[in-house]
Parts: sequence; C-alpha cells; structure tokens
Amino acid sequence: MLGVYDTYQGSADASVRRAMQVPVHDPLMQVSAMAAATEKLGFGITVSATYEQPYALARRFSALDHLTEGRIAWNIVTSYLDGAARNLGLASQISHDERYDLADEVVDVCYQLWEGSWEEDAVIEDRENKVYADPEKVHPIGHQGKYFSVPGIHLAEPSPQRTPVIWQAGTSGRGRAFAAKHAEAVFTVAPTPRSCAVTWTTSATRRRRTAATPAA
Repeated sequence: MLGVYDTYQGSADASVRRAMQVPVHDPLMQVSAMAAATEKLGFGITVSATYEQPYALARRFSALDHLTEGRIAWNIVTSYLDGAARNLGLASQISHDERYDLADEVVDVCYQLWEGSWEEDAVIEDRENKVYADPEKVHPIGHQGKYFSVPGIHLAEPSPQRTPVIWQAGTSGRGRAFAAKHAEAVFTVAPTPRSCAVTWTTSATRRRRTAATPAA
C-alpha cells in the first residue's frame, strides 16, 4: 500500500490510532534482509504498477532475484486509494480500467528488460582479458509506448529466474483479463467450494482465450 485509509470521519486518525496498515514499510528492502537469513523460503512482494517506473522497478526485482537465488514473486496490484494518488502528485486516482492499461505497459517493459536485453551467454567474466560481458549480446529494448519511453538496456545481468513469478489479485472483469494475460497464480475470495469452482473455470477460460489470441 502507498496510502492510508483516511475516509472514516474524514481523516487517517482511526488508522493511525489502531495501526490499521500503518506504518507501511517498503517490503522490497525488508525481503533482502529476510532472504539472507533463509534458504528455502520464497517471497511474494506486492508492488503497485500504477506508480512505478518500469526501468527502475525491473532492476529492483532483478537485484532481489539475485540476492534470494530465485525466490522472488511479484504480486501486481494497481492501487485504489485516492490518498496514494494525491501524495504521489496526482489530483485524483486514475480510473480503474486505465490503471490496468498502465499496468499492462509496465509489465511489458519489465518483460522486455528481463527477457530480451541480455542474452543468456552475454556475461563472460574473463578476468585475464578484462572483459565482463560481450556488448554485442546486450541489447537496448527500444520501447516507446503510451505511458513510457525506455530505449536502453537492462541495468542488471540476468537473474536466476529472469522474470519473477507473477501473482495477481484483481476480481473485476478488467482485473481478471490482466491476470489471464500475465499471472501464474491468482488470489481469489471463495466462501464456498462452488464459488471457487466458478471462479477457477472463468479464469481458466479467460486464460485459454488470451493464449489463443495472436499478439498485436
């Protein structure tokens, strides 16, 4: 979360008084410390795509994937608190569906950086000849989109996973479409086995349709 619950009685007082998701520290920094003390524990980190620059975000996840030796997942959310938007320089929250449009581009840029910038054998580590990597095998991604321009190379060499495991928790139609396109695991609320089956079937159908649709 990048904001606080501040609608009750028109302020954040109740949230602060009861410690309702306040304080909220940066989980990426905490995970680097926890990873040093563990060997088999995986870490799923919730990061909002709405307020991130993908060029910098891709580097942070690559760094954590190196530090954890491939034990990182990204739970992608799009934020919903107006307070977060206001404190990050916006007059109000971006509309629901546009937040997912933005998230699609954030994730697409990250994919290009993680998967397409450094070839598998780009890193040579030839100490004798003082060559770390072959520049012919490190490529700019040349991305120019609606929200972002990222012409350059990824700042980190390929990590154990390259791309972290992707989670997603949206339950709206647009959120489920996003999950069908990107997610390897989906959070869902299912009070009964029947509702869980319906959600699973719907998600599986969306994923099959997405997989069958040619890329634009």
